[in-house]
Amino acid sequence: MQSDSKSVQRRAGVLLHISSLPGAEDHGDLGKQSYRFVDFLKTAGISVWQTLPLGMPHDDGSPYQCLSAHAGNPMFICPDMLVEKGWVSDVDCYRDSCSGAVYRKACLNAAWAEFVKQGDAQDKLDFRHFCHERSWWLDDFSLFVALRNEFEHKCWSDWPKLFRDRDEKSLQEAEKRLAGEINKVKFFQFLFFRQWQDLRQYAHRRGVLMFGDIPIFVSYDSADVWAQRENFKLDENGAMTVVAGVPPDYFSETGQRWGNPHYNWGYLQNNRFQWWIERFRTLQELFDIIRIDHFRGLEAAWEIPAGEETAVKGEWVKAPGAELLSRIEQEFGDRISLVAEDLGIITPEVEALRDLFALPGMKILQFAFDGGPDNPYLPQNYVENCVVYTGTHDNDTTLGWFESLSDEQKNHVYEALGNPQLPMPQALVHAALASIASLAVIPMQDILELGSEHRMNIPGTVEGNWQWRFKWTQLTDDKVRKLEEMLEATGRKATGAPLSFS
Repeated sequence: MQSDSKSVQRRAGVLLHISSLPGAEDHGDLGKQSYRFVDFLKTAGISVWQTLPLGMPHDDGSPYQCLSAHAGNPMFICPDMLVEKGWVSDVDCYRDSCSGAVYRKACLNAAWAEFVKQGDAQDKLDFRHFCHERSWWLDDFSLFVALRNEFEHKCWSDWPKLFRDRDEKSLQEAEKRLAGEINKVKFFQFLFFRQWQDLRQYAHRRGVLMFGDIPIFVSYDSADVWAQRENFKLDENGAMTVVAGVPPDYFSETGQRWGNPHYNWGYLQNNRFQWWIERFRTLQELFDIIRIDHFRGLEAAWEIPAGEETAVKGEWVKAPGAELLSRIEQEFGDRISLVAEDLGIITPEVEALRDLFALPGMKILQFAFDGGPDNPYLPQNYVENCVVYTGTHDNDTTLGWFESLSDEQKNHVYEALGNPQLPMPQALVHAALASIASLAVIPMQDILELGSEHRMNIPGTVEGNWQWRFKWTQLTDDKVRKLEEMLEATGRKATGAPLSFS
């Protein structure tokens, strides 16, 4: 599952979600700013762009709790590109009369109306082909979204019983009644995948790989659980008996109660993990490298009784990770490069599973300075087959983290790093780039040298997350120069011809 051309070369990457791109609206999208960001990566010599999951989130905006394991977020579709296609004639009238998501939805609805009215023959043929090729998930998803809108965004478990339990006659009637809305949902996915593929191909031409993230669990309120209930641990009414999370750890004293359903591994084993294979088939369309978030859940997952308010009272339950990864390897071979997010409570069994499939693990430098010289996050303890980060989307920015330390702790950090003559966060960025890890990924906040007010997420909280965006004015010539010098000095600056994929 690990391709020499994609994973083993000494590379540098940047962690930046699509929503964090600059722009005039409420969050970034797949428009001109995303192409400009690829150009920045190319110029600096960075060959990997890592994003968070691209799915359609719930109201809290978390990309780790989405309405589908397959669908992209329509709010990432660039309205200006719809104007260029001739599907929205006057985008300014929407921009002037509303803002944020309302504006984007107005543009999407206008594009759909224009497409139905006078879309050209080739676009309509491409749309039909898109729907046919992805019918195995798109049909259920589009019906799910149409019904969810009709039932005022209630969770599917609160829908009328006939729809909750997928009564065949009721669903057939709904498909006829909501045909227009269903096709519109499919059209939005058509636009998302088209814009994403255009961006990905541009990145490839510029020598940049796209690195994505797969949450190991899916949201309970999702098309996947509603349409394929047999894959999950639910009771006869579709309610969860246990929920996913993690026990108390570095991030939270009471653990994290994510609330996702657990998998019915027995059923999945019996049908050769078909649901997972289909999920990875979609991911292969989107990314060159894929991080399996909470990889340890493929060895054993923390199951919390559904009635518990925190994650404290749970237990580890084994999962058939080796069988699943073997099946993925059999299906995709080297066409998929995987990275194991092996943070948190990691046992020898988890490490053995990771190493059995030669998957790169993760190293977080902010974790490196507690304990003694055997701390696995210290650079001198790395193996080449790993991915090092200064921090992830769940961490404070490196500058914010460092400024929260005592003077004694700050001195210890510098001593452990060999007393580099660099300020923070440059000192930690340089340590990541200089390590033997095959891939070093730096959050954009650390390149911009930003403090705690610019962090992306605080685990265990639901307010104020996923909203950070950068501005091009923050990326000064001096910061770009320092980054290029570090990349050059550490042997990570990408040069030469664009990437080729065999």
